[in-house]
Amino acid sequence: MNPTALVYDFDGTLAPGNIQEHRLIPEYLGTTKDEFWAEVRRRNRAHDADQILIYMQLILERAHEAGKGITREVLKAQAEGAPLFAGVIEWFERIDAYAKTLGLELEHYIVSSANEEMIQGTGIAGRFKKIFASKYIYDGRGHAVWPAAVVNYTTKTQYLFRINKGVDTYWDDEAVNRWSPMEERPIPFERMIYIGDGDTDIPSMKMVRFQGGHSIAVFDPDQWSSGAAQEKAYKLIAEDRAHFVVPADYTERSQLDVTVKGILGRIARASAAPELMAHF
Repeated sequence: MNPTALVYDFDGTLAPGNIQEHRLIPEYLGTTKDEFWAEVRRRNRAHDADQILIYMQLILERAHEAGKGITREVLKAQAEGAPLFAGVIEWFERIDAYAKTLGLELEHYIVSSANEEMIQGTGIAGRFKKIFASKYIYDGRGHAVWPAAVVNYTTKTQYLFRINKGVDTYWDDEAVNRWSPMEERPIPFERMIYIGDGDTDIPSMKMVRFQGGHSIAVFDPDQWSSGAAQEKAYKLIAEDRAHFVVPADYTERSQLDVTVKGILGRIARASAAPELMAHF
């Protein structure tokens, strides 16, 4: 079986919107998503700072102002019941079974700027071999005090190399930077499919394409009628960022389902021994 990776962004890719917006921001922090993100943008520019660091700091500040703490348990609980796109729950078992018929062993990964702890609170967390996302360090009482890892639009690419080389930690920079022959890496880029939804995924899409892998851009079907969604899809295709742009619909026989299966078939043919090529 040839290991093959499906790598997903989270917000806007597997789930609509940002995961913090469903319960954490309005219910636990007691503010609106518009006010929260407006303040993130204001500080981002005022301090010439990384936007992900700013939103992680603001979560801690707003919780402190409300007399509450941020713990792993709180973040996971605030993600319970978060909406997912159609078909996501059933997707993993079905696509894994299909891949096996082609001689491929699928591994699923997340590379996202969202909170790792919140993603861990969703009903699909157990489907992923590794979740690389922004997360906190906790003190002896279990309260978040500082960012432990920050995943932004450019640092996402390093996690693709970690997957490529079989490095499943954030800290082991030596292993991820160590040279190894392409053919000896656990998951060659040629057997990697990246699925994302927009601007923050462009460097990853471009890098995966450059390395011989495959990139798919998805969009929220409910937002397609807006000019902005159509313009984004146009640019992703015209600027050669993504191989395919399809709705974020993971149900059987959807455009995404058919597209991924087609790519898996291509990977299987390329991976097959010459004597087996006749079977594909």
